[in-house]
Amino acid sequence: MNSSSRANVASSFMVIKGAMIEETYAVFATWNFQESKRQNLDRLRAENFIGARSAAWLRDVAHVLNRRFDPGGRDRALVMLAKQGLTIEKWKPLLLWHITRDEFLVRDFLETWLFNAYEAGAFRVRPEEVGSYLCDIDKRGAVTEHAWSDQTTKRVAAGLLKMAADFGLLRGAVKKEFASYHLPEQSFMYLLHAMRDLRLSPGKLVNSPDWRLFLMRPSDVEHELLRLHQFRKLEYHVAGSIVELDLPCASSHEYAEGMMA
Repeated sequence: MNSSSRANVASSFMVIKGAMIEETYAVFATWNFQESKRQNLDRLRAENFIGARSAAWLRDVAHVLNRRFDPGGRDRALVMLAKQGLTIEKWKPLLLWHITRDEFLVRDFLETWLFNAYEAGAFRVRPEEVGSYLCDIDKRGAVTEHAWSDQTTKRVAAGLLKMAADFGLLRGAVKKEFASYHLPEQSFMYLLHAMRDLRLSPGKLVNSPDWRLFLMRPSDVEHELLRLHQFRKLEYHVAGSIVELDLPCASSHEYAEGMMA
């Protein structure tokens, strides 16, 4: 099954296994572009250079990375930045964006349910509330790989909240509360380039639902664009319905190459 065919698959396995932020960063930091994905993951399984706590967890990491990423194609810039030593705090938001390209559950949960709760002024979120959202996931265009038991639904709800916490959107071990989240400037700039790679017009880019992954409204995006324009890091102009945006690089790949220069 190719990655594009998984765009609407709601995978309980992937959510329950989690974000794997540190593991993914460590694997990508040692990735060899001269070898195939299978060769790189075979080396991970053979050497366990990430210090996985068990053979089962090591196998799960390799399986998730195999399904989640295309290091030689769509996700190459993300791998490059780990190899170049971009700090994990700046790298994490980019990881989240790349994960959500074809993980329906994570993307839909963050862009709709969690963002709407944030917009409504919620202070705390509970797993049972997420469970109610998951009961209607098929109505949102999702396809599950198999029927979920009540226990699986509870584990998926807990997994989604934990992923949001791992990426800094929520805080708290048991009771999850909204955190004060700020997208780092370099991460924001990378995401601008990545969204432009999708051939979005400047107006659609500012209003893209992808910003909701970081609890950002269009007004927040515009505020950051105006700030960066003031410091001459990009060109952003608005005249009525006409929006112009000029970025420093031609693609996210080119921007990634220059981020660590």
